[in-house]
Amino acid sequence: MTCMGQYDAIIIGAGPAGMMAAIRAQANGRKVLLLEKMPVPGSKLLISGKGRCNLTNAGSIDKFLKKFSESGIFLRNAFAGFFNDDLCDFFEQSGCKLKVERGERVFPASDKSADVLNALTRNLKEKGVEVLYNKEVSDIVFKDDIKHVNAKGGQEYSAPKVVIATGGLSYPGTGSTGFGFKIAQKAGHKVIAPRPALVPLLTKSDLPSKLMGLSLENVKCSVISEGKVIEEKLGDMLFAHFGLTGPIILDLSADVYDQLQMKKRVFISINLKPGLDTNKLNQRLIREFEKSPNKVLKNIFNELLPQRFIPEFLKYCGLDQQKKANQITKNEREKILKSLFDFRLEITGTKPVSDAIVTRGGVLTKEINPKTMESRIIKGLYFAGEVIDIDAKTGGYNMQAAFSTGFVCGENL
Repeated sequence: MTCMGQYDAIIIGAGPAGMMAAIRAQANGRKVLLLEKMPVPGSKLLISGKGRCNLTNAGSIDKFLKKFSESGIFLRNAFAGFFNDDLCDFFEQSGCKLKVERGERVFPASDKSADVLNALTRNLKEKGVEVLYNKEVSDIVFKDDIKHVNAKGGQEYSAPKVVIATGGLSYPGTGSTGFGFKIAQKAGHKVIAPRPALVPLLTKSDLPSKLMGLSLENVKCSVISEGKVIEEKLGDMLFAHFGLTGPIILDLSADVYDQLQMKKRVFISINLKPGLDTNKLNQRLIREFEKSPNKVLKNIFNELLPQRFIPEFLKYCGLDQQKKANQITKNEREKILKSLFDFRLEITGTKPVSDAIVTRGGVLTKEINPKTMESRIIKGLYFAGEVIDIDAKTGGYNMQAAFSTGFVCGENL
């Protein structure tokens, strides 16, 4: 093992959390080494938000905390120290112009995640952070208050302080392989079992494959387990060859996963017309049928549903799409009405954690100081980002958590 010199701090993982921690620590006069196993930094950041990078949300701290799972309260101190306005100022001053879209989601004005990454790497360079790529860490040895970081290839890097910012288990192709969890356990930390969050759902029916690529906008989806509504969201969803995805499906996926783990039968109920009540929609159907008695069903629904969806919807209702309006019975109309408000698909599973946008689980928050991100078990060991047991809904919340924990960590190195 070749000793490569000592540093004030070594940060493992050049994602949003690791880069922000390095930038802040170096700005405070620390000699920092940032190690990244991939040939480039920010691999997952580049693909986030479909390549647009939803880097934060313009909502309040209280709104943020409501979007996180129970352990999210751990972030209150981090958000108080570095929040969305601070992050926006950081990027604007780094030459990355931003914009706010629906749901208060913040994106780069260019719609290019590369601009976010470029702002971060520019700061790393300007601050003089030493960054080494293609440096996969194999182990960390804790000895006499010094952390010895061993890299594959025989190099050893030493520092009194080490930051684990290696992400979770999602998108392993970007470098997140769960290494940080193993190191945390070695140090004596409890790690909540990693499981998928913000992950697509698999359906029993092959209907989604027939509608692959079709987006339903402004619908309400509910998780139904054993006849009870567990959670529901209003927004957009998407049919895929394997099942369901899109913003509201991803937001509901954690609840679906938990119900399936309890061996319960789970459905996604789609309310296709959440802005209308039953009576108004019933009257509208009656008017349409009376106005065009000889019109076939598939044409009557052109103004109610996306054209590609109509044949599958009518098949779901047990109706021939060529049937004329004046042939529809009261029972059939009621079936149509019920289906418009409660179009159900049974869920058989989720995509694996490797396909999840975010990993649930990670290092137990109670064992980390929320004001510094330092381990309560090993002095000089810090955690930042997705390796911690924190996860939120879609909308920029998870990315802000990574930047905030990284900043606080860097501030206290």
